[in-house]
Amino acid sequence: MIYLIPYLIYPVFASMNVTIESFFHKQSSTISYVVFDNRSLKAMVIDAAVDFDIASGNVSYQFADSIILYIDSHHLDVDWILETHAHADHLSAAQYLKQKLGAKVATGKHITQVQQHFNKVFNFDIPTDGSQFCHLFDDGEVFYLGEEAVTVMFTPGHTPDSVTYIVDGSAFVGDTLFMPDSGTARCDFPGGDASQLYHSIQRIFELGNDTHLYMCHDYQPNGREVSVVTSVEAQKQYNVHLKHGITQHDYVKTRESRDADLAVPKLIHPSIQVNINAGHFPEAEANGTTYLKIPLTFN
Repeated sequence: MIYLIPYLIYPVFASMNVTIESFFHKQSSTISYVVFDNRSLKAMVIDAAVDFDIASGNVSYQFADSIILYIDSHHLDVDWILETHAHADHLSAAQYLKQKLGAKVATGKHITQVQQHFNKVFNFDIPTDGSQFCHLFDDGEVFYLGEEAVTVMFTPGHTPDSVTYIVDGSAFVGDTLFMPDSGTARCDFPGGDASQLYHSIQRIFELGNDTHLYMCHDYQPNGREVSVVTSVEAQKQYNVHLKHGITQHDYVKTRESRDADLAVPKLIHPSIQVNINAGHFPEAEANGTTYLKIPLTFN
């Protein structure tokens, strides 16, 4: 049977060992991934998004359902639903996928720092020990998709909890890097740090020039087609924030200057409330309606 799967980006990347499929969520410019071991068909999903309209408050799952359709049509067995960090620009579909697929939801262990900060911002009373997640990764931890090893590397800077997942010569870098024509991630979120980001990028570069780097976002500058993957070598040569071997001092100065003029992401408040809670929405109130908070500042 041939399936017509919305949001799917072709072509599929496949090595002898691993297949990587990407899905583009145009609403948030997010790229989500299904990665699986070709022998066992064991799989992981990375950075899946919910369809959310902030004006109406409507929540839907067409995008996540397209990922599930792909998984079902390829007879995959999903072990892991992974987050690279607590995103500020889309709501995580982790719990929806967990309910449908029965997989474990996981992220880096420094999610606890983000939980502690935003628990105060939103006057929440959620656990800040990361227990909403099935597993919290350490730096350098290795887990398996069937026979294929996946290594977790901490890459803070954009956020303190940011991680990169490395498998079979490919790295899923979250928001640490964008395509070379878009540069690098902002560092002005709570716990962000431009110096840390610079060092995290150097760690990624140490993976080797031929390493494939998979993006979490593509903003399609000048209206070009969506791009999902580049290489360490291409980032070194062409990244608009990094080329010509920029020093840490100059990078930090430029990054902080750019960040000072950036607007607050329009979905930061709803996104963070859901994402620090492993994709759980707040419990419905007595009237049966679920609410998200917006902290107000009066000037």
